[in-house]
Amino acid sequence: MNRLIIQHTTREKRFSLLKNGKPERLYIEQPSQQSLVGNVYLGTVEKVVPGMNAAFVQFGEEKSGFLFRDKLPSFVLDSRAKEEKANRSITHYLHQGEKLLVQVEKDAAGTKGAKLTALIELPGDDLIYLPSGKYTAVSKKIADPDSRQKLRELGTEIKREEEGVIIRTSAASRSEDSLRSQLERLRTQYGELEAKAKGMKKPGLVLARDFFYEELAAELEKMKSGEVILDDQALKKRLEELSEGKDLSLLYHQHSESIFSAYGIEKEIERALKRVVWLENGAYLIFDEAEALTIVDVNTGKFSGKTDLRETVLKTNKLAAAEIARQLKLRDLGGMILVDFIDMKQEEDREAVLAAFEKSLYGDGRRTRIAGFTSLGILQLTRKKTKLSLGEALTESCGVCTGTGRVLSTETIAFRLERELWEYRLSDYEAVLVAATTDVAKVFAGPGQVHQARMEEAIGLKIYFTQLAAPKPDYSIRQLGTKADLSAKADLRLG
Repeated sequence: MNRLIIQHTTREKRFSLLKNGKPERLYIEQPSQQSLVGNVYLGTVEKVVPGMNAAFVQFGEEKSGFLFRDKLPSFVLDSRAKEEKANRSITHYLHQGEKLLVQVEKDAAGTKGAKLTALIELPGDDLIYLPSGKYTAVSKKIADPDSRQKLRELGTEIKREEEGVIIRTSAASRSEDSLRSQLERLRTQYGELEAKAKGMKKPGLVLARDFFYEELAAELEKMKSGEVILDDQALKKRLEELSEGKDLSLLYHQHSESIFSAYGIEKEIERALKRVVWLENGAYLIFDEAEALTIVDVNTGKFSGKTDLRETVLKTNKLAAAEIARQLKLRDLGGMILVDFIDMKQEEDREAVLAAFEKSLYGDGRRTRIAGFTSLGILQLTRKKTKLSLGEALTESCGVCTGTGRVLSTETIAFRLERELWEYRLSDYEAVLVAATTDVAKVFAGPGQVHQARMEEAIGLKIYFTQLAAPKPDYSIRQLGTKADLSAKADLRLG
């Protein structure tokens, strides 16, 4: 049975889809990581750039956004011929200082500002309303051509000439009256946005998109049967309307224990953040995420099999394929992904593993392209990246190793100290005070402080140590002076 577990009462909102008791998908939304895509703002045109047929628009965020001519209602609704319009500059449609409603299409990245559109889209449950879209589109996921054509004709009939509608897959099961009333509600909503914008004195947010609810509604739409368990009564009432006509039970979680803990999802999150994932037969997977790609390595581990090597390898690889597919969805990994399965000599074995992988990946909401095995036996695939992966969203780069996973060894740091002290040889001082972690000081000094004594004789300075509190091997040269002054400050005794 499918279960959708929703935690909505805390600032960090989360939901997880469980299949056969195991999480298949995990969605987490933290306030600091919310995208601006879909938000509607009142913007002011700062600068029009005719050479690029674009304009910079201040919309209340730190960086101005970028708006192309083709994303202007005045351009789309222009009745001139297509070729004539294409040759007209943006200055015919927009001027500096002009105020207009804009929507974020793509978040700012690096030095680039957000990409904007003035062709506003307001999403409903079964259709998307474009006040200035001037077209009708129907979801290609509706398989029946006759149904698509009827919905296209209905959309063209109920919209006004300058308007646009995009009809969703779910509209196929809705009545004509329901779609008409949805469109009217969205028209009213747009009118309210315009009224709100007119009352604003400076650029700023007019409508914030509720990504969490949209993702939740999309997941609920795909569920035909099962349980929806959540910890928020207000959200429960809202979802009851979406689940009408489905074999779904909506249950309220009343227990004191966190809903994610109660259904074992917290442990799965911890597991999904680990580099190593153990399989039920004793084999294990290693996930290494880099900026451009993710590498997954399959190892037999404790599993040795009961018959021949080929069977052991095939069984492990098929089990790994199913778990890797689940982990890709759970961790929301995107970009290029390389899977290094245990080497298989037979082509039929590779095909069996590939079939197992594709079966387990079926129903993934991300667009995935499987390129197949390379000559070295590595499976190549790409998965569309739409947001931060689970690891990127919940963790940050380690301040000690700066994200590399490794730090310089104690010996390396001790030898570095030795080289730096050589630069003070034959100075006019009597002693030097070094702040160091205990492990570095001990390696530097050596057994019975033999290395320290040799160094002191070579550079002509008495070396004193003081304790340095640091999470990794480290040191710093603090002071040069007399033996009397520095010996009083030394608090790290090595012998």
